[in-house]
Amino acid sequence: MSYKVNILGVKVDKVGIDEATDKIFKMLEENKTHSVFTPNSEIILNAYKDKEFCGILNSADLLTADGIGVVYASRILHDPIPERCAGYDVACKLIDRISETGHRLYLLGGKPGVAETAKKNLEKKYPFIQIVGARDGYFKEEQTQDIINDINCVGADIVFVCLGAPKQEIWIYNNRDKLDARVLMGIGGSLDVFAGIVERAPDLVCRMGLEWLYRLIKEPWRFKRMLALPKFGLIVLFKGRKYKGDADNG
Repeated sequence: MSYKVNILGVKVDKVGIDEATDKIFKMLEENKTHSVFTPNSEIILNAYKDKEFCGILNSADLLTADGIGVVYASRILHDPIPERCAGYDVACKLIDRISETGHRLYLLGGKPGVAETAKKNLEKKYPFIQIVGARDGYFKEEQTQDIINDINCVGADIVFVCLGAPKQEIWIYNNRDKLDARVLMGIGGSLDVFAGIVERAPDLVCRMGLEWLYRLIKEPWRFKRMLALPKFGLIVLFKGRKYKGDADNG
């Protein structure tokens, strides 16, 4: 049985939202730090062009298909991922569970004030959740050690790192060995949604795989970035098969 699909060199786990959540929850029981990345087609396309970044993605303990384009790519390769497994959706499932188990969450990223607002909103919705820290993503490199010290000092079990790709993946990769947290998750703009700054597409739109269109209508400035989608599809169609079979399925 194949557990991963190799999409242009990036080895994505063939998991749905519930299975991904279960895997992350098991990581909390292990005495080491795990990294979880949630690449979409744009991120995979960047990794296709940048082998070092591709290696960083593949160093993760779990890679989920954040965008519907990644799911379609797996179908083109006849090695389908069961469903879109967005970082935000997995994060929501995790929050539901840790609000009952007492695991400690730290929020890192967003513009000044966003992480704090997200913390307040989540605490209002989940009165028993333990969010032990919130810090914006506008920091200098020399401040990184202070952030690491803070995360370790408050005893965070999970850190949501929301710095945007590829910065968040590189930050996690460079610092995971210095952190005591069990899980470091790179989940992009999720804090903006938790803070109520960005409105996510309705569930029906997400299930139809049209969240990209919803976001384009809401944020037309994304047009140039969206051009990466057809380019990604064409590269997978014409070059994707040469990577097939080269996946770690242990």
